[in-house]
Amino acid sequence: MTQRHRRRRRRPPRRYRVARAHRIPWRALWRPAVLALCLAVMLYTGGKLLSYGRDYRRTQQQGEELRGLYLLASQTETPAPGADATPAPSPDPRANAPYPLNPYLVVRERFRTLQRQNPDIVGWLSLEGLLGEAVVQRDNSYYLRRDYRGYHNANGAIFLDEQCDLSTRPSALILYGHNMKTGAMFGCLRDYEDIGFYRNNPFITFDTMYEDGRFVIFAVAEVSVDPAARNYSRYYALPSTTGSAREEIIAVLRALSEHTCTIDVSAEDQLLLLVTCVGDETDRRLIAARRVRDDETEGQLYQKAQQAVAR
Repeated sequence: MTQRHRRRRRRPPRRYRVARAHRIPWRALWRPAVLALCLAVMLYTGGKLLSYGRDYRRTQQQGEELRGLYLLASQTETPAPGADATPAPSPDPRANAPYPLNPYLVVRERFRTLQRQNPDIVGWLSLEGLLGEAVVQRDNSYYLRRDYRGYHNANGAIFLDEQCDLSTRPSALILYGHNMKTGAMFGCLRDYEDIGFYRNNPFITFDTMYEDGRFVIFAVAEVSVDPAARNYSRYYALPSTTGSAREEIIAVLRALSEHTCTIDVSAEDQLLLLVTCVGDETDRRLIAARRVRDDETEGQLYQKAQQAVAR
């Protein structure tokens, strides 16, 4: 075989390799990226926990200071001018009548003391064994993330609904507070779901700067502000409703109560509602009480509270 006819060997095809310097090493990067993300989440969560802890300690400290001022001022308080010459009580507290024992709207000494700390302080709420806190009032958003002195605080403050005008005796008082896991603010309201706790603690004290108030609980309920929900309640309309509309709202609260309470309620009673968020954005935990009447004793009401049963 001649050389011309010899089979030529095929040359292997040329392969062009991409320079390694231009490749992105994804497999080598994902682990550090995940670790960095986890570290960032841990730092953020830790910072939030530290912030909540700091706010909680500040809330506790300020609460103790205010309680001391309030108790001291209460012990040295003198009767308001003209309080001894009291007019006859108004027959219908829904009519926004003047305060029977304070027609001239004299701010009591204990609240003048507290208002030197913050002029927005309008009341003091006491739940025996659970809570003793100042109550502020401005609009319904200012104190959601501010404490009694107006400083930023995740615990917020307990505040009176902006609809409640204290220049006359309101027909209904609605107080709001956060449902804190620490039990601060209105986180303690969950205790009333226990029938035994309710039976032993059926009274609430809420004093405003114009008059003292003692109330007895008639409903403990979880309600919704969503009209489509089965436990919907228009409780927020109580300060502005009268007559049959008011009776209907009261009847709904009693029907939704987790305890069957024997405390009777009428449309003429002054009401007190303690409200906090629970569950989703439309759900509320609500404690409903009415003012102790002049012809009642707390002993009688306490005996009625003992007859309550859980549903």
